[in-house]
Amino acid sequence: MDVELRPAHDADRDFCITLHKAAMREYVAAIWGWDDAVQRDFFDRAWNPSITRIVTRHGLDIGVLMLEEGPETVYLPRIQIHPDHQGSGIGAALSKFAHGGRKHARRLPPKPPNVSNRTPARLRTRLVMRRTAFGGVPNIH
Repeated sequence: MDVELRPAHDADRDFCITLHKAAMREYVAAIWGWDDAVQRDFFDRAWNPSITRIVTRHGLDIGVLMLEEGPETVYLPRIQIHPDHQGSGIGAALSKFAHGGRKHARRLPPKPPNVSNRTPARLRTRLVMRRTAFGGVPNIH
């Protein structure tokens, strides 16, 4: 697997909105119904290029990783991989990168109101880890 991360910029906003719809519409629609205006509002409130990395594979933008570091934790508010690229271990590689391979999780922060299924909640439980350094823009192999 040859995956790279690059910093997000305002020019990536449309890609990220389109990705969110492709990756999450099925799950959100099953619980609340999909409303483009509501989802756009959620996106606009969460959009923060300073903590966002675009996931690329073979030069193609395929996902988003949002990473926030606190004094003792790393919190991943969002990992989204386009459905065409899911199931190949990219999300696992990103989570391993984000927590530096540590196997011990810290206490889970409060559940965000827009988590729509158990898989993200279980994943978030595994990903809230002790503080790790996030420097530069690495390649993940």
